[in-house]
Amino acid sequence: MKKKVTIKDIARMASVSHTTVSRALNNTGRIDKKTKETILSIAKDLNYRPDFIARSLVMKRTKTLGLVMTSILNPFYTELAQGIEATAIELGYNIILCCTRSDVSIEKQYVNMLRSKGVDGILFTSAHINDPNISELAEEGFPIILVNRRTYLPTVREKVDYVGVNNMLGGFMAVEHLIRLGHERIGIIGGSSESSVGFERFEGGKKALEAYGLEDMGGYFLDGDFLKGSGYEGGKRFMKMQNPPTAIFAANDYMAFGAYGAITDQGLRVPEDIALVGFNDIEFTAMKGIELTTIGQKKHEMGAVAVRLLIERIEEEKVGPSREVILEPELIIRKTCGYRLKGYQRPGLQKKIDLPLMGPFLP
Repeated sequence: MKKKVTIKDIARMASVSHTTVSRALNNTGRIDKKTKETILSIAKDLNYRPDFIARSLVMKRTKTLGLVMTSILNPFYTELAQGIEATAIELGYNIILCCTRSDVSIEKQYVNMLRSKGVDGILFTSAHINDPNISELAEEGFPIILVNRRTYLPTVREKVDYVGVNNMLGGFMAVEHLIRLGHERIGIIGGSSESSVGFERFEGGKKALEAYGLEDMGGYFLDGDFLKGSGYEGGKRFMKMQNPPTAIFAANDYMAFGAYGAITDQGLRVPEDIALVGFNDIEFTAMKGIELTTIGQKKHEMGAVAVRLLIERIEEEKVGPSREVILEPELIIRKTCGYRLKGYQRPGLQKKIDLPLMGPFLP
């Protein structure tokens, strides 16, 4: 069996210490340029492969992060994960992906598995409003960060960093846009009530209705689960109403796409018969034939910022108050809202409303 090449072998051939070899291979510390080039050349010729287990024991780190999300079936999470993975690789870390299917018991199993594998930290995009798993990790001080979704538990907010978009403002912008097009019967398909983004986008939409004197619209509020099927079912329920809405805001693009299918299955047209707005600006929404009006958020940037903040906590063993990075939403006007049919020109906000960034803390 061929003997495995070690750092000591490279050190002997390069006539340097094994510490110098380690610095050259890991690109750390000061080392002469010519010496470094010699070491790297020898390592390449010998087809050297680092012993990650030994390295993790010395460094007390595995250079691995856990990524916990609800489902890769939702294209939003696929795009978010790309930003997370690309940045992690750039910074020398690997990612282990886990999908919870929005089940906190499955989330707990994955947390235990990730801890057993020695991950240095965990990114959560799956947080429930009252998430016991995240609360436990926060109390322990284990490095985690919340991305897109968050909990409303005060202890978590005080100790755990968060990166997301201003969802309440985004929901307000979506519904206000439809109101300014002349719609008064506006249906809202909310996301999961266990999710902060579902709650905040729904509340933002309601705030817009209230600001324009249309607050008595409870019959046009439906629950969803962020998946296409719930958007389709919500669209069907709206179509069966005696006075169906003339416009629909779905709390994410995937549900908006489902609602689009329900509308067309009834022989109606988007936007001529019913206007439609989503949230997230996932990749397919811009495709010809769909061209969904939506609220955009910088998914790649969100993931990249989250990884950098988490790795900073890990490598600098940084403690202190939690940090929040709130990205601004963007109204992206395409064909499904019907603004071209009405000769609409995009304005600024008509109503100046002070909107909180998140919902109330829960007990």
